[in-house]
Amino acid sequence: MDQYLDYFFNFLAVEKGLSDNTLSAYARDLASYSKYLKKHEKIENPAAVRQLMLLNYLTFLKNNGISPRSRARVLSTLRSFHRFLLQEKYAEQDPSALIEAPRSLSVLPKLLSQKDVERLLQSPVGTSPIAARDRALLEVLYATGMRVSELVGLRLGDLKLDIGCLNAFGKGSKQRLIPLGDVAIEILNEYLQNGRLKLLKNLSSEEVFLNSRGKGLSRQGFWKIIKNHAIKAGIQQKVYPHMLRHSFATHLLENGADLRSVQTMLGHADISTTQIYTHVIQERLQKIHAQYHPRG
Repeated sequence: MDQYLDYFFNFLAVEKGLSDNTLSAYARDLASYSKYLKKHEKIENPAAVRQLMLLNYLTFLKNNGISPRSRARVLSTLRSFHRFLLQEKYAEQDPSALIEAPRSLSVLPKLLSQKDVERLLQSPVGTSPIAARDRALLEVLYATGMRVSELVGLRLGDLKLDIGCLNAFGKGSKQRLIPLGDVAIEILNEYLQNGRLKLLKNLSSEEVFLNSRGKGLSRQGFWKIIKNHAIKAGIQQKVYPHMLRHSFATHLLENGADLRSVQTMLGHADISTTQIYTHVIQERLQKIHAQYHPRG
């Protein structure tokens, strides 16, 4: 099994150009799958896997409390793996070909109100380098709707502040140009000219956002930053980084942006992924109607 997994991951990294985060997710899913096959099906060669065995694995995940959404993601990983084996003639059949993905109720993304976003953005106060960095982090994330991995992965060469934009490298290393508003540009420039130089100390780094040791900020580091500022801002709900991405998209649509433009800025390959935000708006309007209409 390990040999075929090596072939597959090399294919994903070299030919598909998938990011490290996506590769890690594939690796976790396939490691669990491989372990199950060896222990419960006594199989080590994936070419010997049959449809019933794969169905048994999905049932095993269900019995262990794995949600339909997560099982659907796992099945997508297994489809890619077995399709690869078939295409490369390492196997004679694809046991996942006729298996339908587990269905789940559509869960609408959680987001912050425009008022809560404003409170969050105003949370980092003071003249310290850390405060300047945090202001820039939050402003840029909300101004662009970037994924957190894209945000912390920003390098100085990605900034095109003279034309009010920046380059983001999304899933599959796909590049897109995203506009920045005047406020975000001003706050980012303030950080670059003052805060970043102090954080950098005597080190050399191309990363835009640095931690207190002058190294590139990690995703986990940013998660702690946004969590702490949400608490300081008095926001009642649990805040996580992707909520600013959801808020960015929903607030744009609420204020008249067209769906295609929002799709481009988010870097969604399929517009159906972006359409979820129209459902968020529809659900909100229904609640307002029910609350305030005399016959609601």
